[in-house]
Amino acid sequence: MRYDLVLFDNDGVLVDSEPLSNTLLAAYLTELGHPTSYEDSLRDYMGAALHRVHDLVEERTGQRLPEDFDDVFHARVFAAFERELRPVAGVDAVLGKLAADGVPYCVASSGSHERIRVGHRAAGLDRWFEESRIFSSQDVGRGKPAPDLFLYAAERMGVPVERCAVVEDSPLGVRAAVAAGMDVYGFTAMTPPERLAGATRLFGEMGELLDLLR
Repeated sequence: MRYDLVLFDNDGVLVDSEPLSNTLLAAYLTELGHPTSYEDSLRDYMGAALHRVHDLVEERTGQRLPEDFDDVFHARVFAAFERELRPVAGVDAVLGKLAADGVPYCVASSGSHERIRVGHRAAGLDRWFEESRIFSSQDVGRGKPAPDLFLYAAERMGVPVERCAVVEDSPLGVRAAVAAGMDVYGFTAMTPPERLAGATRLFGEMGELLDLLR
């Protein structure tokens, strides 16, 4: 292994949550009078913290989202997670191999700690991630594409940035990893390869990742 730390994005990389959450986000914004398609949601918000939704809606319309927007959205998402969420195909094997080889790894997500935990429990991944391996944009105040989250996670894990590899599936996440000075492997299962420009390498199936990291 040529890296001392592997930092995983969560949504779309560890748990197959992007279709669920973006369907619900598009529907809720439309319900509130801000017509949004599923494709719009993926383009504008995939990989972002919720503050980006508030910022873009206000920037585009001059209107603010309701104060309870985050709570209502999370309640809808968590209910869907409990019913339907699954791990990304092949990720259990990747995590198992990293653990067996003693390679440090963590999750660094724009989502809240609660969202990460709920998703991991629903998808059966919680056994791989004790609290010390979980980092959220809540911890740093700014979500991706700012590099803050990745830099914070690496510092807490005690690994220099040049020894880190990031696994990402969103343009915002790739930009954040590049800005942090880390190698980044772009997962193209849901994202067209051209939208992950700047990634060190691209891959389409999780089973390919271990060979790339070596």
